[in-house]
Amino acid sequence: MSTTTAPPRPTVPPGATVLRRRLRALAATPAYPWLTGAVLTVGAAAELVVFPGSATNASAILLSTASLMWRRAFPPVALVTVAAGLVSFGADTSLSIAVMISGLIGCYVLGRHRVLHPALLVAGGTLGALAINLWHILSWARDDRLPDVPALGNAGSLGLFAEAFGLCAVILGAVSMGDAVRAREETRRERALAQAQLIAMERRQAAQAERAAIARELHDIVSHSVSMIAVQAESATYTTPGLTPEAREGFQQIAGTARDSMAELRRLLGVLRTPQRTEDARGAGAATAPQPTLEGLAELLEQHRAVGGGAELRITGERVPLAAAWELSAYRIVQESLTNARKHAPGARSVVELGYRADRLTLRVSDDGPGPPDSGSTSGHGLTGMRERAALVGGSLTAGAGPTGGFTVEAELPW
Repeated sequence: MSTTTAPPRPTVPPGATVLRRRLRALAATPAYPWLTGAVLTVGAAAELVVFPGSATNASAILLSTASLMWRRAFPPVALVTVAAGLVSFGADTSLSIAVMISGLIGCYVLGRHRVLHPALLVAGGTLGALAINLWHILSWARDDRLPDVPALGNAGSLGLFAEAFGLCAVILGAVSMGDAVRAREETRRERALAQAQLIAMERRQAAQAERAAIARELHDIVSHSVSMIAVQAESATYTTPGLTPEAREGFQQIAGTARDSMAELRRLLGVLRTPQRTEDARGAGAATAPQPTLEGLAELLEQHRAVGGGAELRITGERVPLAAAWELSAYRIVQESLTNARKHAPGARSVVELGYRADRLTLRVSDDGPGPPDSGSTSGHGLTGMRERAALVGGSLTAGAGPTGGFTVEAELPW
């Protein structure tokens, strides 16, 4: 089987590219319209010296060329450029070279800056060209030096409108070229703006996801440790016999400092966290430090028992190794649930249930405490972080009052 290859693209010589860039840079300078307008006006004056015409013709030619100097500062002045060019052509049957150039530039500027709709510009130019052509036809009929000019409507009279057809084609081409350049530049600007907005949005989303991840890790790790410090310091004043008043006061100060730290941490998390943000599951195991897994649940429950809470672990199904994201999410959900139990139901008995199913991991943490706190006291970020943990791996989480009282957290983490 034969294959065909596309012909190689023609390469642009480096010299041509450099020249093109320099010309574009020159055209972008503020002096460029003044320079070109002045050069064209001087050229028109020299042409009038060689081929003098009537005062009307000369004035119109100079006005048409000189007005181009303001074409960038005030694009509608190109209407004067084109109109003066048509008047100069009407005043004399011959078309000046300077007027040809200024007329082309004027039509291009009108289309480039869309002074009027291109259809209106072409229609206006067509009517002007037709009027000039009719004026020339009448002058030809009165000129005794042209005895063979056919009358309108007779055979061969259609050829009298050749100059109108030519002018219309030139006007249409120049206006269309200017409008095409304008449309292309607008498309480039819109594409660049859309790309810049997309990059800015991606950066904001990345920053917000990183802030949410930092807030979640701070809450799960630091909040857990500080809350244990507060509970242990509080309980030590009652469980340690023979404490001196100074030692008791020291434990109270440790507990107070821990509570203040929790409040400061909560305010910091409020700054860092953005609601309804989840990070990509692919980045969950990207940390360089070892992340906790479900193998560490026994130690986690032992820590919970050490501060006065009851804890029991129940596992159903055949235990299988899970991906790091699932292990970390499940561990953090259990850790936060036990932390909430210590905060809102001190001394309550908690039960952690893990269920290994064929396509998912089920997780349930319940306690026999007083139940959900009042709405006015739920200012923490724990439940939000747990829901984010579950959503991180495509799962879901619910939390609320248990069927027999207390507080229950249930999660499903599919794989």
